[in-house]
Amino acid sequence: MPAPIPPSFRQNHALQLMCAWLFGFWLWMAITPLDRMDWLLENLLVIVYSILLGLTYRRFQFSNFSYFLFTIFITLHLIGAHYTYAETPLGFWLKDLLTLSRNHYDRIVHFSYGLLLAYPMREVLLRLSDIRRSWSYFVSINLILAFSSFFELLEMWIAQIVSPGLGDAYLGTQGDIWDAQRDMFLALAGATITMLITWLFINRSKSN
Repeated sequence: MPAPIPPSFRQNHALQLMCAWLFGFWLWMAITPLDRMDWLLENLLVIVYSILLGLTYRRFQFSNFSYFLFTIFITLHLIGAHYTYAETPLGFWLKDLLTLSRNHYDRIVHFSYGLLLAYPMREVLLRLSDIRRSWSYFVSINLILAFSSFFELLEMWIAQIVSPGLGDAYLGTQGDIWDAQRDMFLALAGATITMLITWLFINRSKSN
């Protein structure tokens, strides 16, 4: 079962703290980013997504656990937007530690997309559709893969239309011709892990 839904934003102090954290962190990451134009492009979806969540809050409120997952994912994305995904220090640290061939911070975020957002996706399905609970796990995984594919296409269109010269920095391919496919696979893997954990937790709770 999804976590209880708080009655209003004014009474939801946990969500207020998460919003304050994201706004403050966004302002911090807006200070002297590595590439201002790339930062703007990376933040387009964040702004649209935040406005959408705000406008629909009265009609549809996620559980605080889902909002917490959103907060973690957006935080990871804002770090990538500040440094550009190919130049994020954490990625270089992992590259040196594990002797990798490239900066894999973008891979971490794509994996986190599936890992962190599959649960909220299932929450939407359970509350807005008549889907069977047994099918909600599979459909949530497929929706994450579908949205991941859509965002890869959207990134391509934005890069070509808004600033073609920033294509490589914005897309973060780092010369990998299979970058988009690997990103989608990682999102799929993350979503599968989350749905497996959710299924195990729910079934264990029922047995107790």
